[in-house]
Amino acid sequence: MTERGQAAMVRPGRQEDVLPLVAPGTDLIVPPQCGEPQTLIDTLETHANELEGVRIHQMDPSRRRRYIEGAYPGRLEHITAFLGPGSRDAYAAGTVELVPAHFSEVPLLLRRTTKHVIVLAAAAPPDQHGYFSLGTNADYVASFIGEVPFFLEANPQMPRSYGENQVHMSQVAGWCTADYPLSEMRSAVPDERDRRIAEFIADRIPDGACLQIGIGRVPSALSPALRDHRNLGVHSELLVDGMVDLEEAGALTGGTKRRHRNKHVATLCLGTRRLFDWIDDNPSVALLPVERVNDPRVIAQQPNMISINATSEVDLMGQAASETIAGRYWSGSGGQADFARGALYSEGGKGFLVTHATTSSGISRITATLTPGSAVTSLKNTADHVVTEYGVAHLRGRSLSQRAEALIRIAHPDHRDRLRHDARTAGLLH
Repeated sequence: MTERGQAAMVRPGRQEDVLPLVAPGTDLIVPPQCGEPQTLIDTLETHANELEGVRIHQMDPSRRRRYIEGAYPGRLEHITAFLGPGSRDAYAAGTVELVPAHFSEVPLLLRRTTKHVIVLAAAAPPDQHGYFSLGTNADYVASFIGEVPFFLEANPQMPRSYGENQVHMSQVAGWCTADYPLSEMRSAVPDERDRRIAEFIADRIPDGACLQIGIGRVPSALSPALRDHRNLGVHSELLVDGMVDLEEAGALTGGTKRRHRNKHVATLCLGTRRLFDWIDDNPSVALLPVERVNDPRVIAQQPNMISINATSEVDLMGQAASETIAGRYWSGSGGQADFARGALYSEGGKGFLVTHATTSSGISRITATLTPGSAVTSLKNTADHVVTEYGVAHLRGRSLSQRAEALIRIAHPDHRDRLRHDARTAGLLH
């Protein structure tokens, strides 16, 4: 790079400077949630009629947008591997393409299916060494650092995190500034059912275990249940507010981890400002690319790996549908299968799928067969433990009849007789 080019890189430009880089047929890769560069996407929408065949590849956008809802067909379109509030309705309306994928494999799939790639991402402003930090994110975007051009939106409200999510000034095609609060995600307040599920799991987690915990009501209940544990570690797809609680309680140190000892490892942060302030300039937090964090072969190297994920429906063989509700797509595979498989091969590892026994309308989530149209997220051969507020069903290594009996025992009492009848009809019980 020439001295003039280097000087230009040091100074931020305008959001509109991204437009000359977006040629017809460009594939733009954008991080999920807080990693979304909001003013850059605003600019693309403003100038959408000047674009041609541009696709944005992004999991779980932070908010609904006109282009996602199909306002610019053939000019600016959305492709995702995970639905969230920003894209769920648009997918149902047919304006979003959904790609089935394990989160760990998203970088690989993007490399194989995209061309003329540019990454657009939010970041913390450059430090004295010329490095931007991708802040709350590493995910699939960090996998492309040094491979493709980046155009960054530097936001002083983005925390500066460490790991492998650093982008040097020499690796960006341009950058601009913006100043807005990050989107916060608050977990629903846990109820008595969630607390009972959390207690069942906490009783089965030894000191020194390594945790993968998602976001939601059960994870919120799990943090208090684990406060008296010691030397817990984190190797997780997500860092959430509950991790802060555990560290402050002295439960979370990472001192017994085999890989990344004394580091809290994740690929993405979802939570409130309290979490963002905790990861800011915190050397104990390491955000790494998802193809490493979520690789089952890497996960399995952590002894006593504990995987905890939510599901929406489990049949009597142990198949779990976690991305569809009533047979309709609601989210995506995410990293559930990645961590379930990793925990399976971990020395002393355990996997837990959690669900309330019934829906809000009283329908059993333990079913003889999955609802037609449901997608199997976790295979029956991978299922280890299923937990409801009525107990824990240990499935790994059990026969089909033993699985059916165990799952019926943790179903709501009102549904157990019918489930037993259906199991006999299906040949699972004799």
